[in-house]
Amino acid sequence: MPADTTDGAREEALVKASAPAEPAASQFRDADNAEAWKSELVIAIDGPSGSGKSSVAREVATRLKLAYLDTGAMYRALTWWVLETGTDPQDAEAVAEAAKSLPLELGTDPIVETVMCNGVDIREAIRSERVTAAVSAVASNPEARKALIAQQRLEIVSNGKRIVAEGRDITTVVAPDATVRILLTASEEVRKARRGEQLGGDRTSEQLEADVSRRDAADSRVNNFTEAAEGVELVDSTELDFEQTVAEVIRVIDETAARNHEQKQQEGSGTTGTEDDEQESGA
Repeated sequence: MPADTTDGAREEALVKASAPAEPAASQFRDADNAEAWKSELVIAIDGPSGSGKSSVAREVATRLKLAYLDTGAMYRALTWWVLETGTDPQDAEAVAEAAKSLPLELGTDPIVETVMCNGVDIREAIRSERVTAAVSAVASNPEARKALIAQQRLEIVSNGKRIVAEGRDITTVVAPDATVRILLTASEEVRKARRGEQLGGDRTSEQLEADVSRRDAADSRVNNFTEAAEGVELVDSTELDFEQTVAEVIRVIDETAARNHEQKQQEGSGTTGTEDDEQESGA
């Protein structure tokens, strides 16, 4: 009987998947205006549960050598702190006060995750079912959101505006002036399957559907994640695997950043693309 190579193949696949690949060639990054690429570059990525925005955003930040801000981790950290201090997640005023004084240390290194609250490493705790069950109530608190959004904007600035920031309403509220804004989405069926992979294989199809629907309903109270707002680029990953999604996001970043940079240059020179074309044609 041939030896079972399943585990070996799986391990090899995981090693390959974990090795960061170099981003594809970019006319914007490698051309004469490459210096512009080295200046401010804020990438905002939004999307519903199961769209893959967290893992994709982290990988994009790694490959482009940018900082990474997981705003969802901030809301989960606040939820953990609320529960840890015995605060009722439904007590809007108490939760808002907790947000204003949250003793959080959140790292922005896309490779080494750091989430400390009051000196405690809570990287695993914020993903627990206990926190997941309460995070929607906390994250939908308007005053708590206001406090954390202020912190998120400070993180973007403190990292020299060279960062990939992802999370709910990041493209429309937190960083509406980001260099590139992307809405990453996928079909509900695909998002349900991805959510199942995240949670493990012990959930039924009905439970996964209920989980995705519940999170969608909670998110819809904060923002519209089904349609890209004006100026936001849509990336649908329904038919894409992880590597393809990362590549597509980087392609969108390249094209959008280059287009924005060219537009700024034209505005600075007082010309438009149409005027340039007319001058070149002798009109």
